[in-house]
Amino acid sequence: MLASIQQVDGGYTARFERHLKHPVDQVWSVLTDNDRLAEWFPQLRIDELREGGLIKFDMQDGTFKELKITDLAMHSVLGYTWGEDRVRFELYPEPEGCLLVLVEQLHKITGHTSKDLAGWHVCLDVIDALLSGRATGFRKEEWETWHEQYVRILTPLGSADE
Repeated sequence: MLASIQQVDGGYTARFERHLKHPVDQVWSVLTDNDRLAEWFPQLRIDELREGGLIKFDMQDGTFKELKITDLAMHSVLGYTWGEDRVRFELYPEPEGCLLVLVEQLHKITGHTSKDLAGWHVCLDVIDALLSGRATGFRKEEWETWHEQYVRILTPLGSADE
């Protein structure tokens, strides 16, 4: 299911929801343990898991961007900067597992927004597959399909994406 996009004061929010058949502890581990994190987003590495701590994004050219952890409630909330935007993962226990919510606060819709949203969409699918024991990597063809759909829903909002 596509993320829901809403205009809010100061920009937009993109909200993804996934009902996972895995307990909060397992999902939290995939989001915060560097070995597990590398399985679905190898460019990210948590340096300090604390509010105000850092996550490093490997730019694959020998440089790193530092993402500041803005929100942290153990086994519940992990939020950090994402360029001018913010990303926030929220976990809610459910009888059969948990609800994983990813909210990206978008300062503005740019030519790159649909690419990021398609990337997050595929990442959430990969997280579910990993936790379910279906080893999978990032699939470009899946990303391309989702990217086309996000371009369609963002274009009326002012996306300059091609």
